[in-house]
Amino acid sequence: MKDKLNELRQTRGAAIDKVSKLTAELSDLVNDDKAFTAKETEIAAANGEVERLARAITAAEAAERSAAALARPVAGQEGAAAAEADADGRTLSSLVAEARSVRRREMRSINFDDCISIARKGLNLSVDRSKQFRSLGEQLQAIHTHYASRGTSSDSRLVRAPTGAGEVDPTGGGFLVQTDFQASIFMLAHDMGEILDRVNKIPISANSNGLKIPGVDESSRATGSRWGGVSSKWAAEGIAGDESKPKFRLVEFDLKKLISKMTITDELLQDSTALTAIASMAFSEEVMFMTEDAIVEGSGAGTPLGYLNSPALVTVAKETGQAAGTIVKENIDKIWSRTWARSRKNAVWLINQDIEPQLNALNGAVGTGGQLVYLPPGGISAAPYATLYGKPVVATEYNAALGSVGDITLVDLSQYTIVDKGGVQFATSMHVAFDTDEMRFRVTYRVDGKPMWHQPIAPFKGNLTKSPFVALAAR
Repeated sequence: MKDKLNELRQTRGAAIDKVSKLTAELSDLVNDDKAFTAKETEIAAANGEVERLARAITAAEAAERSAAALARPVAGQEGAAAAEADADGRTLSSLVAEARSVRRREMRSINFDDCISIARKGLNLSVDRSKQFRSLGEQLQAIHTHYASRGTSSDSRLVRAPTGAGEVDPTGGGFLVQTDFQASIFMLAHDMGEILDRVNKIPISANSNGLKIPGVDESSRATGSRWGGVSSKWAAEGIAGDESKPKFRLVEFDLKKLISKMTITDELLQDSTALTAIASMAFSEEVMFMTEDAIVEGSGAGTPLGYLNSPALVTVAKETGQAAGTIVKENIDKIWSRTWARSRKNAVWLINQDIEPQLNALNGAVGTGGQLVYLPPGGISAAPYATLYGKPVVATEYNAALGSVGDITLVDLSQYTIVDKGGVQFATSMHVAFDTDEMRFRVTYRVDGKPMWHQPIAPFKGNLTKSPFVALAAR
């Protein structure tokens, strides 16, 4: 079924290219009514073929889903040119874990070749040159050839990505990245990122553009309010308890589109090895950087919602008389006290690197002396910048500048969820920098994310609200 589906998609891709080519030729016939009409008829027939193939693909996809619902999971994915990326979150997670184990065991950074080896082993994939590309660079070269020839020279190993509403745009969907390359890009992105590794991840199928999941609507830990309205009481034998039920809200994820572009010179296009090395690292880092930045400070409008812009954020006020651009021990103490107790186990301090001198100078009074707050007992030589309140301190590029909200935060990222559509898509745009003999590749990644909390929570006892996301106010 999957081979038939791939064949239908490739045939439709060729039909779309034909429509584009015929449409381009139409403008040359404006002065020849007979030829113009004939060309319009040809275009209409070609569009009809595209629509017929689209219906056939829809029917085949429905049949595939029905079969999948009755089938047992297979051990590995057959063929790296599968039309849909592997959306099994456990598979990707296990591959990322294996990559990290290699790094720890061999005490070195992993590279794209390591990820490819791990991915192919984990996906039970043996490369068949007639069906799969040997390297990412080789696939990029094939994509370049397809667009440079206007579709007249297209590698049969390329699998066109779904284009959604942009059916007549040959670059709208581009081509799916081979499955082992997809996995490797994300393995490398997760290995490089300190944030992506900590959030809750939910992959969805290629047929979905969003996800709705239930979340507990809880605003207070007071008895009768926990879980949004579950109450309980100690009662004597034979005495019935109060009626109560939990309250839920719907958490909606609507996939946003992250597009990364890279211009490649003609010289680099001729070297598949160099192209693989540069493209794999560049796109892995961009996917990691942009996604992590959105997790921290995304607006939620066209991007994931960052925890700094979430209504769940607790902002700790500065101390009375505190100087601008400073951090004092009382700030740290109060941030810790406002962090929900259950989140402390997973909490991590995310900071702007510029605040490290402030942390180094922190001390707490002990009698007539004092004690260092940030540096360990062994001083600077004993691995400084390690922990605050026993939790890791991680410097990122995404935290705000010293003195601004978000320059230092304590967060439990397991309470932040991202939903993504497994895999990335590649396409090219021939009209960009064409005069300088360059080609621009475009990578598309569909993702959304937001905190699972929609407000801070009132404690069972006490007055100050708590949250898994706490930041220091502007100073």
